[in-house]
Amino acid sequence: MSRDGDGQSSRSFPPLPERLPVDVFDSHCHLDIVSTPVQEQLRSAKAAGVTRIVTIGCDLPSSRFAADTAAEFDDVYAAVAIHPNETTGISDAVLEDVARLAAHRKVRAIGETGLDYYRDWAPKDDQHRSFRGHIEIAKRTGKALVVHDRDAHDDVLRVLDEEGPPETVVFHCYSGDAQMAAICAERGYLMSFAGNVTFKNAEPLREALKAAPLDLVLVETDAPFLTPLPHRGKPNASYLIPHTVRAMAEVRGVDVAELCTAIAANGERAFGPW
Repeated sequence: MSRDGDGQSSRSFPPLPERLPVDVFDSHCHLDIVSTPVQEQLRSAKAAGVTRIVTIGCDLPSSRFAADTAAEFDDVYAAVAIHPNETTGISDAVLEDVARLAAHRKVRAIGETGLDYYRDWAPKDDQHRSFRGHIEIAKRTGKALVVHDRDAHDDVLRVLDEEGPPETVVFHCYSGDAQMAAICAERGYLMSFAGNVTFKNAEPLREALKAAPLDLVLVETDAPFLTPLPHRGKPNASYLIPHTVRAMAEVRGVDVAELCTAIAANGERAFGPW
């Protein structure tokens, strides 16, 4: 979750883009806070070629929503966790609640968890304790770990090294540079790129995308945040992923269908078959 002002600043959603040539999925969105009903979100996403969605928890209520929504809709998976900005005074009991939610069949990831040094909404000690606890839950339950890393690259990588990462680690809304992308690639961590890769000032992020191996690349909206160009400033939703995918393909110099095929395969490897 990246509450940086690029969310629903206008209530009018952009028009439906041209459908992608190969179906992909949105690896990270917040269905609970996009201002349209879930069924409508899924319908518009499918029309754009975004046929699968992972909805993300940031606290216990949103994690319960994610698990319940995934149970209700065939094309939705869930991730459950306490966002680092919500970790002030976090207790073992709360972490065990997360672990219980993770037992649901369609909860396929623990996230978003990690470290956020951009905001000062939670003490670093609490963030670290929570992050380590979520890593343990991911390993215990065999789920992917979805990492929120904002201005905390070195510490996130260090904690993963110290705790030992689960089999699958996804850096949500990847924000590192090309050098960090090489480190992630060496360790087998997936890098999920959001609409901000299209922003004019995001050249370091595009260089990171070039450096990331194709078999470790995912795409996401982080909806309703980080709406891609040409609709930055409008509310975001999963159906707008084609703008991000086409920009990513141009950056990498690959065919859009080739990138879509890789993203779909990477997502199934990360979150399991649908």
